[in-house]
Amino acid sequence: MTSLVADAGFLVALWNPRDEKHSWALAVAETHAPPWIVCEPVFTEADHLLGPPGRLTLRTAVRRGAIQLAPTFVGETAAILDLLDKYHDVPMSVADACIVRLTEILPDPLVLTTDTDFKIYRRHSRKVVPCLLP
Repeated sequence: MTSLVADAGFLVALWNPRDEKHSWALAVAETHAPPWIVCEPVFTEADHLLGPPGRLTLRTAVRRGAIQLAPTFVGETAAILDLLDKYHDVPMSVADACIVRLTEILPDPLVLTTDTDFKIYRRHSRKVVPCLLP
């Protein structure tokens, strides 16, 4: 079974009808149904960017299990810091580093994102990060 990892851009596009990627996100949500795995930095970013009333939808999705929070940073601190160091020139955000790390530790990962930097990042040093982009 595919581990669907959601980035903040996907979540914002999904729940903000004014977002330019909204139609794409709706189509992705239909073909790649929840649960979506989200690390804490992604949840924080999406919650902030959505604002009310979008953040209520996000929080409801967590409560209902459509979004599963993955406490990534605490257990994977060294690996995440190594990724941040490796991609300092991109620059890589903490949220992006957590997502890349999730793709290294979850089975059959697929990142749902609007962020083209995931084309640059590599998991396990050389492997492409499997992602679905608009």
